[in-house]
Amino acid sequence: MKLYIAEKPSLGRAIAAALPKPHKNCKTHIELGNGDVVSWCIGHILAQADPEDYDGDLKKWRMDTLPFIPQEWKLKPITRTRAQLTALRKLVKQADEIIHAGDPDREGQLLVDEVIDYLNVSKKKKSTVKRLLISDLNLPAVKRALTTLKDNKDYIALSVSALARSRADWLYGINLTRAYTLQGQKSGFNSVLSVGRVQTPLLGLVVRRGQEIANFVSKPFFEVEAHIALTPEQPVSFTAKWQPSENCQPYCDEEGRILVKALAENVVNRIGNQPAQVQQLEKSEKKQAPPLPFNLSQLQISAAKQFSMNAKLVLDVCQSLYEKHKLITYPRSDCRYLPKEQLKQSGAIIDTLAKGSLPCAKQAQDANKALVSKAWNDKNITAHHAIIPTEKSPDNINLNTFEKNIYLLIVRQYLVQFYPAFVFDQTKVNLLIAGGLFTRTAKTTKQIGWKVLFSKSKHTEANSNNTNDEQELPPLVQGQMLHCSHGELIEKHTSPPQYFTDATLLAAMTGIARYVNDPQIKKVLKESDGLGTDATRAGIIDLLFKRNFLTRQGKQIHATDIGIALINALPEMATLPDMTAQWEATLTAISEKKANYLSFMQPLTETVSAMVIGATQQPFTGLPKVAFKPKRTKRKFSSHSKKSTNKVPRKIAS
Repeated sequence: MKLYIAEKPSLGRAIAAALPKPHKNCKTHIELGNGDVVSWCIGHILAQADPEDYDGDLKKWRMDTLPFIPQEWKLKPITRTRAQLTALRKLVKQADEIIHAGDPDREGQLLVDEVIDYLNVSKKKKSTVKRLLISDLNLPAVKRALTTLKDNKDYIALSVSALARSRADWLYGINLTRAYTLQGQKSGFNSVLSVGRVQTPLLGLVVRRGQEIANFVSKPFFEVEAHIALTPEQPVSFTAKWQPSENCQPYCDEEGRILVKALAENVVNRIGNQPAQVQQLEKSEKKQAPPLPFNLSQLQISAAKQFSMNAKLVLDVCQSLYEKHKLITYPRSDCRYLPKEQLKQSGAIIDTLAKGSLPCAKQAQDANKALVSKAWNDKNITAHHAIIPTEKSPDNINLNTFEKNIYLLIVRQYLVQFYPAFVFDQTKVNLLIAGGLFTRTAKTTKQIGWKVLFSKSKHTEANSNNTNDEQELPPLVQGQMLHCSHGELIEKHTSPPQYFTDATLLAAMTGIARYVNDPQIKKVLKESDGLGTDATRAGIIDLLFKRNFLTRQGKQIHATDIGIALINALPEMATLPDMTAQWEATLTAISEKKANYLSFMQPLTETVSAMVIGATQQPFTGLPKVAFKPKRTKRKFSSHSKKSTNKVPRKIAS
């Protein structure tokens, strides 16, 4: 018999629905009419073994046992799902063929692969395992997927990447949390100081941003605008901004802003009632293609901007839309492209949306099905594709407000692929006035195109670049003499950086290269996935709040006193994104077969060993003497009694 192993029961039931009936529904599996069986994991049913599982003496936290680096890695069953593992053990033995149906990402690949390995499936049987990739739980999509099974061995690199990440997080989290907790105790801080490969640099970003704001001193700077008319007798037609020359640079800051008021006043006095010659005129037609469909991070950023939804809430809503309502494709995607094969379903999706009662119906009716945007690109597809609506109609489904908002965001981002480009004329004019250069750029819309779908949205990426460039220019020719009626001095003040919000913190994680110091690493990271992954970022941010390292003040995210103290106590290496972001780039390279497991793990273990030694030299003078007591949550990472330091807190390795 064939055994299908899905990642979750919901996926298992969706697979069974597309296979021969009648079905016999059991607690741990579904028996099909043809004798095959569909079973499932319940998320992770295996976990990395704890240190004390390797050696009972490691249950007590002692500095002389660190770093602990397993020679042979062990997994152990998770207690709450042990019954499901037992059922899978029996089914695997009975199966002639196994079909791997984990979620289409590296974590989903590893989740089922490690069960197959743990249950000691024979090499012969393992060599025949097939891979079923499902990103849409609706029946037609599942049936299509079942006709295109792949060889599971083609996805070994994806599994190895996830395995390396899992072990790296364990090594880093277990060893450094123990080391810094033990060192912190010496200064009277009797609580766990959890350190994570991703969470700690992320906390460091927030702490440093707060410090920058606290230490910021606003400084005035000055701009000069020339008010231009076609002739001295006519009213002002437009304004142009002064561009300081090289001779003015000693009076400017690093961004080229004039800091000396007298210099700007001198320019104002010189250009009043003076001729203004059109020195250069550039006209060009520009086309802006529609934005790509969403991956998870970009969806979370957009939802945070538009609806003030935090990342965890967006992910939970997406899971509901995917598993419960089957209205969207697999949501934990890091990809913003679509396979060309998906074009075959696009017409049906658009028709479904056009016939519906949601606000997107008119947008779907006006979509041009014949258009093929740059989103359809097979070369940019890995294990999954962008998040898009399915062929299922949302009518007669009772969506709550959050679900409706997220669904409509996903729908709009899909429908813009079937709208023409936004087309505009851009004109740039350089004026010479009293020996000084003044410029003006103007934009005139020729075709609204896909932007019509964003016309009423105030907080979208599509409209985020609106500036006074929309001011129109009169017809001009090069060499034409205009008139500067007067100059205007504009005094502005430098602004401090803004506190992070859910949207900007996610954006910082995806664009982590901006916060990296090393120019070589920065260069590498511009093409990487950033800090964390699309599937893990929401959980990491949520974890920092649960541990009371972060707090919200309105939309702003602030570090708490305990979070600030922790970052100040740690070595800079542990609090910067440079190292962990570089690791993420290597993990991605492993999944793409451009790097291997040892090239990642060997330097990592050396780094962990060095950091453990460094922990013994940290004075931790900035930590409070009294243990910080977080609010109780369902996930208990540690108790806060003195005895708690003798046991490993659960889930410290995120």
